[in-house]
Amino acid sequence: MKRKIIQIDEEKCNGCGICIPNCHEGAMQLIDGKARLISDLFCDGLGACIGHCPEGAIEIIQREAEPYDERKVMEMMVPKGRNTILAHLSHLKDHNETEFLQQAIDFLKENNIMMTPEKTENHSHGECGCPGSMAKDFRTESPMVETQTNAETHSNASQLPATSELRQWPVQLHLLNPQASYFKNADVVLGADCAAFAMGDFHARFLKGKSIAIACPKLDSNKESYVQKLSSMISDTKINSLTVVMMEVPCCSGLLHMAQSARSNAGRNIPIKQAIVSLQGEVLEEEWT
Repeated sequence: MKRKIIQIDEEKCNGCGICIPNCHEGAMQLIDGKARLISDLFCDGLGACIGHCPEGAIEIIQREAEPYDERKVMEMMVPKGRNTILAHLSHLKDHNETEFLQQAIDFLKENNIMMTPEKTENHSHGECGCPGSMAKDFRTESPMVETQTNAETHSNASQLPATSELRQWPVQLHLLNPQASYFKNADVVLGADCAAFAMGDFHARFLKGKSIAIACPKLDSNKESYVQKLSSMISDTKINSLTVVMMEVPCCSGLLHMAQSARSNAGRNIPIKQAIVSLQGEVLEEEWT
């Protein structure tokens, strides 16, 4: 599929670094005196960095973007030098993309490029964008468990906090990488921003065992990028199903329309379930479309 992505003119770039903090995904870093896109994987193509380049060195281009290919990315990274390679490996590691990191390491070994993953552990990202958008896969982390006696358990049962079913971070669709490992072959919830606040049992009823993306079809900008990301989840990451959880207000139906458009564009007919939630958190309707 074709998608938008940034392109940096290295001759124009003077290395000021003003663009770096404005890349929400942390896909850009200042290396060897130049701003560099260290991974296609985390560039959403929205161009938040463009207006912050005083030299006009950044532009949005549209090019064919096949399912993410780490080997092709490494072919592009290697000529840029050791520091760029280290930054890319560290970027993959910090975003828990272990599968792609192993592919990158295998590529280096096959091409006799001596660089081990241990050398990326102390690499500093510096100004690499918003830390809140750094991807985390909670499925690989062990939950904290507090030990209680049976008596304590029974007496405190009504006071115990509900267990979170969230399996990843981030969750906002603009910040998500549609090809992240936690979306591969997953059942996914596309939730309205308000739904989890309205429903007391949102986690238990809809989120358990699923990955999630949240959005507001009324207030969010660049909804076309939402359709593109959902299409990528369906066609490239091969998600199994999509459950669209909407509020009963009319504007929320736009969420279902985006999901259906994405399915049509992807050319892969996955099942989509719609769930409509009342303003007081009751599920009014739940059916497959």
